[in-house]
Amino acid sequence: MTDLRGKSALVTGGNSGIGRATAMALATLGAHVVISGRDETRGGDVVREIRAAGGQADFLVADLRDEASARSLAARTRELVGQVDVLVNNAGIYPFGPTEQTTEQDFDSVFALNVKAPYFLVAELAPEMAKRGHGAIINLTTMVAEFGQAGMSLYGSSKAALVLLTKSWAAEYGPQGVRVNAVSPGPTRTEGTAGMGDNLDQLATMAPAGRPGSAEEIAEAVAFLATERSSFVHGAVLPVDGGRIAV
Repeated sequence: MTDLRGKSALVTGGNSGIGRATAMALATLGAHVVISGRDETRGGDVVREIRAAGGQADFLVADLRDEASARSLAARTRELVGQVDVLVNNAGIYPFGPTEQTTEQDFDSVFALNVKAPYFLVAELAPEMAKRGHGAIINLTTMVAEFGQAGMSLYGSSKAALVLLTKSWAAEYGPQGVRVNAVSPGPTRTEGTAGMGDNLDQLATMAPAGRPGSAEEIAEAVAFLATERSSFVHGAVLPVDGGRIAV
């Protein structure tokens, strides 16, 4: 089975960038997609676009900062679609800067959204998938979780935690039919990285592809891991970084 007809998917941070492209890709494959985010206007725009193309989609406002907000999002998603077959932990923030300029509030905010929210979404949804004997969880990490990069200690370390969680969850839930994997993007041109200007292109020149990726290219990898095309893939971190991890 290479499509998602009859399945439901929750995509956090699905109202822009990689999350939006992922929601569109999963809806095209037939999934009923629930996207979450803080901006109701942008979320509504994505839902209307998916529905106009013949897909099924809903938007839920969510500010994922703690266990309660994660579990609440899971519960509200179940109210809409009955059960969640695919979870895409995409929502995240990526501040750059020197370690000595990081405040405790910065630290807590990054780890709350990038680590704590995915952790408790998985805690809420993976056991249900395991009881049904199937499910797919895809975490969005980053290439700087794999190597040291000046100015990216906070962001990179939060995503490195998610890399380890991906492998731990694969070991924990894989025997019950739940596949847990991650996609590791490189420099990607989205609304969120628009402010980087030429720095994004310069960063991309370090990889064999020599250019930034598109949100749609990242979404294709997520879609692959969400379907039975990747039925024998567990605990993998798929680099979609133009080859940066190879050099």
